[in-house]
Amino acid sequence: MAARSTKADDPLAPVTLAVGQEELLLDRAVQEVVAAARAADPDTDVRDLAPGELQPGTLAELTSPSLFAERKVVVVRQAQDLGADTVKDVRAYLGAPAEEITLVLLHAGGAKGKGLLDAARKAGAREVACAKMTKPADRLAFVRGEFRAAGRSATPGACQALVDAIGSDLRELASACAQLAADIEGAVDEEVVGRYYTGRAEASSFTVADRAVEGRTAEALEALRWALATGVAPVLVTSALAQGVRSIGRLASAPSGMRQGDLARELGMPPWKIDRVRQQMRGWSAEGVAVALRAVAEADAAVKGGGYDPEYALEKAVVTIAGAARSR
Repeated sequence: MAARSTKADDPLAPVTLAVGQEELLLDRAVQEVVAAARAADPDTDVRDLAPGELQPGTLAELTSPSLFAERKVVVVRQAQDLGADTVKDVRAYLGAPAEEITLVLLHAGGAKGKGLLDAARKAGAREVACAKMTKPADRLAFVRGEFRAAGRSATPGACQALVDAIGSDLRELASACAQLAADIEGAVDEEVVGRYYTGRAEASSFTVADRAVEGRTAEALEALRWALATGVAPVLVTSALAQGVRSIGRLASAPSGMRQGDLARELGMPPWKIDRVRQQMRGWSAEGVAVALRAVAEADAAVKGGGYDPEYALEKAVVTIAGAARSR
């Protein structure tokens, strides 16, 4: 068998700590360790413990020396929920990890079970970040990374169109990237994404926002009703509306005469998005932006429990925003 790795960034490190609540990233962290262990020893024994299966004494049993000195991977899920006695076992193990065994702790992060989290870090565990990707920019970076990992090229517009079409589910985004990478020859562009995911794109929250800020009331309402009918969460629609209106306000207030690259850095937008927002700005005024932002805030409060009819609140916001787009 291969010698035990001591590198902190190596999946064969004695302990790997995967921290966060993004299920796809947690699963990938486990898969990476298992793949590395089986590359070193095809007969590696993998024990993937479901929540509650690690009881006091179990870890000692799993990590006890084997007559055949086999490599083993022990995966402990939801480590933040372990009982006090089991945590003592894990902390004791961290101080003297066994040879040929890799322990993988999956921890949600946060305050619960923080003592174990701190102990693993203090012991020098290799750490993998698996936080939820709540920002659109993070999901966009994820999609770009998926295409790069597949050895494929995708245009910025294609990556954005895919995020707009699929939404926030990383598993679905990863699956879509894999499908496009396998099916398409050459670079993946917006036309390809539209052809594969046209139904999803039409139902996306960003399509609703785009039609609204362009002043296309009927199309925005149609996209909204279709989005809600296909399961898009109302809070995602208000988030997209807010982003669309704020982008117009930020670009409108940017210093004039700036070069495209400087403007992109100043606003934190890719150049292609600046071109899109610039087209959408026609007809907007400062007063219109203020009115639209108030409409978004009211709708957001309504869909988060402050109103009795979230669908009506969204329709009202869309009509107000589309009207504001023609306020100049």
